[in-house]
Amino acid sequence: MKAVWNNKVLAESTNTIQIEGNHYFPPETINREYFIVSGTHTKCHWKGTASYYSINVDGETNIDAAWYYPEPKDAAKEIKNYVAFWRGVKITD
Repeated sequence: MKAVWNNKVLAESTNTIQIEGNHYFPPETINREYFIVSGTHTKCHWKGTASYYSINVDGETNIDAAWYYPEPKDAAKEIKNYVAFWRGVKITD
């Protein structure tokens, strides 16, 4: 699977985990040069508290376009630090 935005590959992996229609990419498969830590956090009743990244490609920023769970609840422990995308990031295989 590939996560692409503004013609740049943000992440690529054959080992994503799919939950609720989202592909979660292993943390070592993301191209960190495009990621900016965000102060945004949201809560999921069964996964826990999500943290966000904004994506910056060629001077264009996609705010909070990626999220991950640094301390997931037990029910979601397999996606700890795995990264998922939205806000126009295309996921292809």
